[in-house]
Amino acid sequence: MRVGVLTGGGDCPGLNAVIRAVVRKGVEVHGWEFVGFRNGWQGPLTGDSRPLGLADVEDILTRGGTILRSSRTNPYKVDGGVDQIRKVLADQEVDALIAIGGEDTLGVAKRLTDDGIGVVGVPKTIDNDLGATDYTFGFDTAVSIATEAIDRLHTTAESHHRALVIEVMGRHAGWIALHSGLAGGASVILVPERQFSVDQVVQWVEQRFEKEYAPIIVVAEGALPEGGEEKLLTGEKDAFGHVRLGGIGNWLADEISERTGKESRAVVLGHVQRGGTPTAYDRVLATRFGLQAVDAVADGDFGVMVALKGTDIVRVKLSEATAELKTVPLERYQEAEVFFG
Repeated sequence: MRVGVLTGGGDCPGLNAVIRAVVRKGVEVHGWEFVGFRNGWQGPLTGDSRPLGLADVEDILTRGGTILRSSRTNPYKVDGGVDQIRKVLADQEVDALIAIGGEDTLGVAKRLTDDGIGVVGVPKTIDNDLGATDYTFGFDTAVSIATEAIDRLHTTAESHHRALVIEVMGRHAGWIALHSGLAGGASVILVPERQFSVDQVVQWVEQRFEKEYAPIIVVAEGALPEGGEEKLLTGEKDAFGHVRLGGIGNWLADEISERTGKESRAVVLGHVQRGGTPTAYDRVLATRFGLQAVDAVADGDFGVMVALKGTDIVRVKLSEATAELKTVPLERYQEAEVFFG
């Protein structure tokens, strides 16, 4: 059997660990050959590929990013895209695909399966917002990076007695903000799932100043003030229709300064959250996902995604995994509210 592997969407710590596990088990247990398609779905569209053997994955476990590179290409936005993929797979004698990605990449995988192409999905996103899996790899690394940043910013905020607003990733789901904010002892955590009152945020900030502590506000990029609009970094949309977000951190810092008379600064963590070496947890989870994806291919069980349930790796339908985003439930946010102010 010849199996294609691709990584789509934003890069994420742990992608290379999946690739390594897939190739190691596929070659050593089943004797398969592997083809790595470059740049997400652009690879199977254009035929841009490279062989993947044991030597190619020997030293990639600890590396961030992806040796196959990535893109946000959507073949369903390309005229004749599905037929092009069918031709490339036939020409390169590829029998099945393992697609590693988030909601958009796996949404394409689901549609391709419906169109008769055998695909197994592996969930990847630092946002942890994919349904049908308890956690996605990359999330733990992103939270660890954000938490370390919060720890460091506490000291400089205290030294200058200023408020610091830390903007983290999270378009529609506030998992990174929630976990890093709780772990880092933030004074306020703001998530996309719940619009916030600027007046209430200012009140919490002032309470913190009154206690002779410097407030730390962690805000997800997609968080919204009551009656407000998403803060857009640009008006551009990608191939999946997503507008690039950003700016809420700077906007909120200005509001706090104006309303309290206290110095307030914004720090936007941005892409540093998803770069670099994956944590041990993400390396193990990504490896287990890769091993189980190979089993799904061996069983001919296409149209599924491997998922974490408790401590077990299971298979779920791609249709279930991509049906809706997994967002922060109200009760989880209410746990964090105890520490606000």
